[in-house]
Amino acid sequence: MSKKAFLFPGQGSQYIGMAKDLFDKSVEAKEMIKTADDALGVNLSFIMFNGPEEQLKQTEFTQPAIFLHSVILASLIRTLQPEAAAGHSLGEYSALVSANAIQFYDAIKLVRTRGKAMQQAGIDNPGTLAAIVGLEPLKVEELCKEASAVGIVQCANFNSPGQIVISGSIDGVRKAMELCKANGAKLTKELVVSGAFHSPLMQSAKDALLDALVFTSIYDARFPVYANVTAKPVIKKDEIKNLLHQQVTSPVRWEETIRNMIADGFDEFYEIGPGKVLQGLVKRINPDVKLFGIDKYEDLEQYL
Repeated sequence: MSKKAFLFPGQGSQYIGMAKDLFDKSVEAKEMIKTADDALGVNLSFIMFNGPEEQLKQTEFTQPAIFLHSVILASLIRTLQPEAAAGHSLGEYSALVSANAIQFYDAIKLVRTRGKAMQQAGIDNPGTLAAIVGLEPLKVEELCKEASAVGIVQCANFNSPGQIVISGSIDGVRKAMELCKANGAKLTKELVVSGAFHSPLMQSAKDALLDALVFTSIYDARFPVYANVTAKPVIKKDEIKNLLHQQVTSPVRWEETIRNMIADGFDEFYEIGPGKVLQGLVKRINPDVKLFGIDKYEDLEQYL
């Protein structure tokens, strides 16, 4: 008997027109989208459906947009019962809603707070991210330590074998890129982002999120959610709250998370939300597991 897990994408998976077909074809989706617009006091759905892309790419809108799309899909699925979930960065919030650990209405406000605070931190403490391909994690960590002499830099995402994202100050990241290149990295590429996500430069966002978390009701999860910070399953509400707080400045241990899930018997993974990023990462981590993507209404129909 196969064990099923839901995976939820993070920032970067957005596209203009996202969730429009869900809005058009499902009364429940329409209600959830209207609820989100009301809760946020922003016409988020207009930005999701119509853009402009510049606005949709702003962290304060991107994060609630991807969250909303993912959570609608998860709530419409009737015939699939996951035994665990995980989400990449922002996706952890979608995973926790799917596990009934946070109510939808509370979570959409929390995600907007997180997105706005991260965007502001990016303005107050400018930084950048870079993808490093072809080096072992320990080597990249060592080179980031060395580069820290010129500016803050650390590993932000351990995505898949040989694919790591580093984050920090512009000087720190560029120095680390230089060192990685000199030590045999196949590729070093600076990414266009609005801040140094998952690095100490996000401390002000971490503080703002803590203030919001204090006033958010969090419950024990209905099934385990594998946390980004530890790559281990979590169910208890206090631990969930603490890990969401830590996550803002900590690396996303995605490769380890997937390996741990597979070791725990999971062999069927469903990416729930916009895009196919996570399916690509999982395939690189282990090409033998079964992978499915649910993004549009037509993907969803067989599970209604």
